[in-house]
Amino acid sequence: MKTLEQILAKKLLKIKAVKLQPANPFIWASGWKSPIYCDNRKTLSYPSLRNFIKLQLARIITEKYENVTAIAGVAMGAIAQGAMVAEELNLPFVYIRATPKDHGLENLIEGDLKPGSKVVVIEDLISTGGSSLKAAEAVRAAGCDVIGMVAIFTYGLPLSEEKFKDARVKLITLCNYDAILDEALRTDYIDESEIKTLQEWRKDPANWHSK
Repeated sequence: MKTLEQILAKKLLKIKAVKLQPANPFIWASGWKSPIYCDNRKTLSYPSLRNFIKLQLARIITEKYENVTAIAGVAMGAIAQGAMVAEELNLPFVYIRATPKDHGLENLIEGDLKPGSKVVVIEDLISTGGSSLKAAEAVRAAGCDVIGMVAIFTYGLPLSEEKFKDARVKLITLCNYDAILDEALRTDYIDESEIKTLQEWRKDPANWHSK
């Protein structure tokens, strides 16, 4: 029987939410070259997939974080899914900006987050982990407990794994880089000759370049 990771990897590749281009790498906002690009916002355009992801995120939260009292989505990518998960679980929802609003109340957290809340943070994508953990810090600074983070996809970079460990934030993801590579190879999206290049990128993405 296929695992959740395998099922979602197939779905993400099918709608091109995840693209692999070892020979023609993408350029990230950081300037890094990458053979993979993930845009989980595309999943929102497909009702059945959108609902599938919502239910899986909600199931994991129910199973792993039973004492949760609020859901927080990381702007911008996880606002929609976070709100849907909060609705599914009948819990309060807030979202966390990358930077405080530059007018009005200058909020960093939008919504009503009660001090002492036990919060699960929803993220769409984990890359280096920097912005995700910044959101977790904002929740903690608001006097709340981050009991965990759940994300749709992670590149599984050693750098991000170390950051999550140091920040003491438990992370659970629906899908990951290895599952994508396995599915892409199985369906001939990529071939064996490209696997080494794709694996080398993850070891040192900041200094990787296409060969």
